[in-house]
Amino acid sequence: MQNDSSGSSFFNSLPTQTNFAVLSNANVYTPLPEHWWVGTSDIIGSTEAVSNGRYKTVNMVAAAVISAQINAHDGASFPFIFGGDGAGFAVPEAWRDDAAQALAAVKLWAREEFDIGLRIGMVRVSDVRAAGFDVMVARFQVSDGVDYSMFSGGGLTWAEAQMKAGANLVPEAPAGTKPDLTGLSCRWNHLPSRYGTILSVIILPCDGTSAVVFSDIASRVLSIARNLMREGHPVDENGPGVRWPPIGAALETYARRGGGTLRAARRKTLLESFVAWTLIKTGLVIGGFDARRYRRMVGNNADFRKFEDGLKMTLDCDPATEKRLRSLLVKGSEAGIIRYGIHTQSEAMMTCIVPSILADNHVHFVDGASGGYTKAAQTMKGPMKL
Repeated sequence: MQNDSSGSSFFNSLPTQTNFAVLSNANVYTPLPEHWWVGTSDIIGSTEAVSNGRYKTVNMVAAAVISAQINAHDGASFPFIFGGDGAGFAVPEAWRDDAAQALAAVKLWAREEFDIGLRIGMVRVSDVRAAGFDVMVARFQVSDGVDYSMFSGGGLTWAEAQMKAGANLVPEAPAGTKPDLTGLSCRWNHLPSRYGTILSVIILPCDGTSAVVFSDIASRVLSIARNLMREGHPVDENGPGVRWPPIGAALETYARRGGGTLRAARRKTLLESFVAWTLIKTGLVIGGFDARRYRRMVGNNADFRKFEDGLKMTLDCDPATEKRLRSLLVKGSEAGIIRYGIHTQSEAMMTCIVPSILADNHVHFVDGASGGYTKAAQTMKGPMKL
């Protein structure tokens, strides 16, 4: 692959924010360079798949898009974001071909392994701006080892809409192509609500809503969420629960088999997960791997809230806070400021990308365990976009 050091330098030079509330302010976002490319993906028929109980599969395919990009670019830094039934990212010009090939390989993999259709597209940032939108990014640091990208400017949403309309599509890879999904896993237990319910929340600005006005309502939402234990974080401070065999073992075998057999991949997954489970239960440290510390870091690194041309959150919420939150969103919708969707469920879940268990740079995408962001998007209320 062609590695663009200037591309990585641009992203790495961006300041990291440690206060999530600051990210509601458009002034902390930096426009991407004109020559960069935006990649988008979306699972076709995700609503039906969720209704059929396949939401863990939906999350796995969406996370596979990011995993394939990380591996295609040798772990170099670039902005990406997980959306439940899709994902978005941006890369410099020199990475464009590798990015497209990785997307195409995941599309083939999703169809062959899971009979899931995946839309994928790429568009140049300059074309996004020509359409009247922008792609701006910021970095939110959740731990010493991990920061997540936030997007603003409406450009990512526009690019996804164009893709769904049939523009800027990337074709499926030739038969026999395998994506590199090293590190993609889903071994942790579901995360039951400890305080009432798991809320999947999507809040988007209406057409004509200024960045300042949306920032104000987003800040008020986050102020309400701050009253929750750990600001609504669904993962316990000691990390998620684990059992053996893990509930996601079957899905993970499809991600890691490559050109091998499912049986061999399953044996490897079960063996590794058994060792990890044993170490967590006993507290033993082997080869520098402290499983209990790793488990705590999973919670620290988990991505349960994000700005993606709007605000998305997966919150462990008590009834009183949920009532306050809904009241604020209803008022914002009636005022023509926002559109919003909420889905309630009893559990959250995680899909993970773990380059190495000995480093702290593992990322964990949180969503509701019975519909999550996909179901929340179906319930959107407020003035329709023009």
